[in-house]
Amino acid sequence: MDPLEGEASAPIEYEPVSVKDVLVEMKDTAELLIDLSYSAVLHRNEALAEEVLRLEERMDVLEMRARMSLLLAARNPDDAEQLAPVLGIVGAADQISDAAGDIAKILLEDIGLPEAMRTALPDAVETLVRGVVSADSSYADRTLKEIDLESKTGVRVIALRRGSEWLLNPGPKTRIEADDVALLRGPDSEISAVYRTLTGTEYEPPESTTPVIDDLSRAVDTILHMKNLSELAVDLAYSSVLFDSEELAEEVRNLEVEVDALESRFEAWVLRAAADVEDPVSLRGLIHLGTSTEVISDAAVEISEGVLRDIDVHPVVGLAVQESDEIITRVEIEAGSTLDGAIITSGIPDADVTMSVIAIRRPGDGWILVADSDAEIRADDVIIAKGTRTAAEQFESLADA
Repeated sequence: MDPLEGEASAPIEYEPVSVKDVLVEMKDTAELLIDLSYSAVLHRNEALAEEVLRLEERMDVLEMRARMSLLLAARNPDDAEQLAPVLGIVGAADQISDAAGDIAKILLEDIGLPEAMRTALPDAVETLVRGVVSADSSYADRTLKEIDLESKTGVRVIALRRGSEWLLNPGPKTRIEADDVALLRGPDSEISAVYRTLTGTEYEPPESTTPVIDDLSRAVDTILHMKNLSELAVDLAYSSVLFDSEELAEEVRNLEVEVDALESRFEAWVLRAAADVEDPVSLRGLIHLGTSTEVISDAAVEISEGVLRDIDVHPVVGLAVQESDEIITRVEIEAGSTLDGAIITSGIPDADVTMSVIAIRRPGDGWILVADSDAEIRADDVIIAKGTRTAAEQFESLADA
């Protein structure tokens, strides 16, 4: 039986599960769904799109279980007030899941995608593929640490599906087993060899010989930027709730405004491209893609709504991140500070600090995503960075003059 069909039809009954664990899994699932759905459409990979629908069904189950547990947890008006924002987080995660499913259906239901779309993808976009581990693969029955795949090839195992069970954050101790469905991300130059070793079959990347259309290329660049900003908004939204940070919640709003503006620009590029493509109807899927991306950024705002309204969130949310020391922080760079003029290389600032810079909001220039590019930090920049609590405190001190 198809795992997707089985999970969709199975009745959902209350189980005494940890609300903390469900919230963590919903967060991880939402983030993976965004990644998978866009990769499926941009690389025209139907196998990935089908995995999105499986994950969407899994999210529906998680949402119901979370709502059951939260309803049982509300014993008085104070509990209800604190749990209301948590219900918002659960609902927003489901909105993200539905939007990702809609993106996958652009491909699966053949709503329309231009043949030149693959040609328009920037070279920097990594490939994400789905492969089934063969019984005689040299990776089978070994841990990721033993394989040492990422350091040798740059290819990462971002998730595994074992039957209907998902391993969303595989680590060094995670063991790959025969018949696992593995999701791999990495550079085109290495993916083929890793895929062959994993599955025993050749990977055939999609090719497009259609000439590049300038307006379509601009549209693809814009939708990729929208996708990255929406992912950042979701990440910041969860962090704003988990660390009760109104500053991070405000940045989520700023990102949502930016995505709205980009969507308008994106639609203009798509409409202009219609004059140059052979079949303008093939652009319908791109319009759907822009709409779904905007839904994801809206859902991020809903996640942080409780923080913006100054509602104390139930302690169960805080428990969801106590297992990790890594946090996201927001700092404003003062003129003459140590970080003013520091160079960022691959996300790491040229300063005595171990924080990784995710993004910069620069007055007059908007958002700059810097994880995979170089940039200079300037006075008045708003920096979003990730690292340990100790490093975050040091980072904040370096931003002050």
